[in-house]
Amino acid sequence: MSRLIQIAEFEKLYQKNFNRKDFDDIENFILKNSENTQFLRLGSNCNGKFIQAKNYVGVLQTKSGFTLEILPKIAKNSDDIKTSKEIFIKMLKTLKNFPFKILNFANLDLKKMSILEIFISMFLDELSSLLKKGIKSDYVNFSDNLNFLKGKLIINRQIDKNNIHKNRFYVEYDEFTNDIEINQIIKTTLEFLYKRSSYIKNQQRIRKFLFIFDEVSKHKNYKNFFKHYCINRQTKHYEQALLWCKIFLLKNSFTPYSGESLAFAFLFDMNRLFENYVGKFIQKNYENVKLQYFKKYLIDSPKSFRLIPDIFIGGESKIIADTKWKIVESPKEISQADLYQLYTYGKKYDCYRLFLIYPKAIDRLEEDHYMLKFNDEMTLKIIYFDLEVDDKNKELIDSF
Repeated sequence: MSRLIQIAEFEKLYQKNFNRKDFDDIENFILKNSENTQFLRLGSNCNGKFIQAKNYVGVLQTKSGFTLEILPKIAKNSDDIKTSKEIFIKMLKTLKNFPFKILNFANLDLKKMSILEIFISMFLDELSSLLKKGIKSDYVNFSDNLNFLKGKLIINRQIDKNNIHKNRFYVEYDEFTNDIEINQIIKTTLEFLYKRSSYIKNQQRIRKFLFIFDEVSKHKNYKNFFKHYCINRQTKHYEQALLWCKIFLLKNSFTPYSGESLAFAFLFDMNRLFENYVGKFIQKNYENVKLQYFKKYLIDSPKSFRLIPDIFIGGESKIIADTKWKIVESPKEISQADLYQLYTYGKKYDCYRLFLIYPKAIDRLEEDHYMLKFNDEMTLKIIYFDLEVDDKNKELIDSF
């Protein structure tokens, strides 16, 4: 039976909350990745050994079936699971290589479904749409030793194979079939997910689709397929489904990790995800927007320490904005480092309108912005970006 534990960013989870094997698997994963990037932190105190989430959000599943789900700490309390998942999924939609097209939360039981099950459900929705357009079939070349003549007789193979068995024919022939590579990839993905899904509705849908793909074989080398496959006009309706297949089969977490204890890990850096979400939103509502803009160095001679604002808006009056994935409820809680960073950007880029953008904590903040002054010329506006209601942010963007 599958096991699921949900925690929020930076929340601690003690060893007593796990069974021994599950804790050991997660601990091994942390130790294997401690040098490259820290997804989770190991620690101990008077209550015993613990695992603490950091700013990576998503889902990890061990080979034994244990699932650890890490949710954004954006809601007023960690019990608001549904809202946290909605916000997380909405932010993922802006990622370039993530196959979201439509967000229909009405069809998802966000309280009961883990993030993994939500991803599986979205893949199955995409597959359902594909099936309505029709599974592709094609002519496939076969070589076989048959007891009847079909297609073209291969003389050298006939002599080699059937010198004794005169009643058989070694032939080569073409057959119109749906047992082709792109369908094999989907069949392989369905079987892969069936072993990992514990949500009854998803399991039922997977069984239904496996029945439809019953005559399709499993793909023998899907890693090689994803290196070389190319979408054309005939297979365009497969594009999103195959992108999901690639994510699941190649365990594409969008963040590299090491270790053999995990079946897969879909983990996303919330700093980068928030930066990407806000940046794409501003690009849609403003002109001359450049993301990760780079023109200046902190030290000019020799040139060193690049200065890269998250958002740069050109024009007659330049604007620089930087995003920070932190829950900051008042200007008093802003770190000096954030203020120094924006001040440096302003000075080096000769920009006097600066913005620092934090996520708005749900139901926690009364103000949506604050204004600070570095001096008579340079101003810094603190904005709390509402991740629940985009329309509220348009008014803030207009204030740029």
